[in-house]
Amino acid sequence: MTDSKAATLPIRITPDGVMRELQRVTENITRGSQRLASYTEEQLAIATTPKDEVWRQDTVRLYRYRPVVDKPMGVPILLAYALVGRYQMIDLEPDRSFVRKLLAEGLDVYVVDWGHPTRAQRWLTIDDYVSGYLDDCVDVIRERHGVDQINLLGVCQGGVFCTCYAALFPEKIKNLVITVTPLDFHGDKDLPPEPGSGYMNLWARALAPEDIDLMVETMGVAPGAAVGFSFLMMSPVLNVTKYTTELVDILDDDAKMLGFLHMERWIADRPGHPGEVLRQWFKDLYQENRLVKNELMLGGRRVDLNRIRMPVLNVYAQGDVVVPTCCSSGMGDKFGTDDYSELSVPGGHIGTFVGGKAQKVLAPSIAKWLKERNEGAGGNA
Repeated sequence: MTDSKAATLPIRITPDGVMRELQRVTENITRGSQRLASYTEEQLAIATTPKDEVWRQDTVRLYRYRPVVDKPMGVPILLAYALVGRYQMIDLEPDRSFVRKLLAEGLDVYVVDWGHPTRAQRWLTIDDYVSGYLDDCVDVIRERHGVDQINLLGVCQGGVFCTCYAALFPEKIKNLVITVTPLDFHGDKDLPPEPGSGYMNLWARALAPEDIDLMVETMGVAPGAAVGFSFLMMSPVLNVTKYTTELVDILDDDAKMLGFLHMERWIADRPGHPGEVLRQWFKDLYQENRLVKNELMLGGRRVDLNRIRMPVLNVYAQGDVVVPTCCSSGMGDKFGTDDYSELSVPGGHIGTFVGGKAQKVLAPSIAKWLKERNEGAGGNA
């Protein structure tokens, strides 16, 4: 082989190079093992922003985060995460906490924790969560603050719940913010497939209705591990190598290692998913796309997006592979409001809330948008 040809090789592998790399990996593993053993529970804790429980029912809890400014914004905001993951993602660690940044902007923040559904929740429907738990939470906050309306912010599946709520109970919501939320579940259907994107859409639409019924009737509550596996299969190679090559490279970096462990703790706490919600989610939304068509029925009532006449802020992620942008953005004509805004943030589905670049944009932009629409609003904390 000539020198010119050798220069085109991306990697030159030599025995000495292999031995040096092996020695580096061995040293990293040794140091990393010692470091892992030294971490305390306090260091490994997630969702540490101080908060107080103000209401509970069944597995559901409502928390109010303790304000960090003397006079929070008069209209409080309720955050609702998805059922497929725990709310701790929005408060993963102090330096990567969406909640802390909202508090620092002067917002009065509540969050609903759906908890871990048990067999007792097997028959709960989307309407039970929207017109039941979510409505109860909204009423508790309204009464506590002496206001008629509150602000509502939903994340992913929680964004769908909040959208449905705003359509069914518009008189109780002053402003609606939805983040990384699928609205048009068929938005990608007529587009060329994007590599690595929209896996959940394709899989769910490919299921036969009777297979969905069989899955629900067999499992009742879909185990958290099964729900998590469906997300892991979106990027199977990356989800394996993060425990091997990627992990080895960060074993000697405390900040990166703790960030990795915090994320893994959140992932490991995946809740089960109530069967009837799962059935509706797959059939009515993924397969029939009833939400954006104004055909979704909850508790005998039609979810009409034209009834959402309050201001709407729709936040989507530029690199979202779970909810493709074509399923979440460009939805201004779907609502009845004449005050519709969109915010594009860098990163992916989860990176929207924990990514360094998105963190600098997300909370400040949401807070600014809300403050512009809440001037003069009062209320008692």
